[in-house]
Amino acid sequence: MEMEVGRRLWLLMSRLVFLLFVFFATSSSAQHRAVTAPGFLYTRTRGRCTPQYWSSRTESWPKMVPQMSTVSKVFGSRAFERYRYDLTLLEAAGRNDDGDNVFAWLVKESTAALLNSYARKGYPYAAWEVKTLVIQALVSKEAASLQAHQFSEANQNCTGY
Repeated sequence: MEMEVGRRLWLLMSRLVFLLFVFFATSSSAQHRAVTAPGFLYTRTRGRCTPQYWSSRTESWPKMVPQMSTVSKVFGSRAFERYRYDLTLLEAAGRNDDGDNVFAWLVKESTAALLNSYARKGYPYAAWEVKTLVIQALVSKEAASLQAHQFSEANQNCTGY
């Protein structure tokens, strides 16, 4: 009888150790997931308003903004002074040279902002506001950087519907 009690106690302890192991293993992986970058599903649902989305989903473009429209025709003559005369909105959305060049970042984010203003209900900027703000931001690097940042924030926080 004493042997059976000892065996039951050992079995109970081994189960307890196993449950504790499982508990701590899952809680540490949950903490690790919370610290690391978001997964594919998370970025996919949040990225429906970004320049990357618009450059790769051309079938979603609003009809009011043809993909082959040039930046200078859409944003005006001041844009013509800063960008190539034949730079299209599709090319602007897909740019990847915006690391050190604030004007490249501005045209990339403002293209997405313009498309979002037509395609997304509740987007914080109307199309005329995007165009006006771009023209105003083209006067200096500081203004361009500030406006690109504001458009980037709006694009990243957009719900995409």
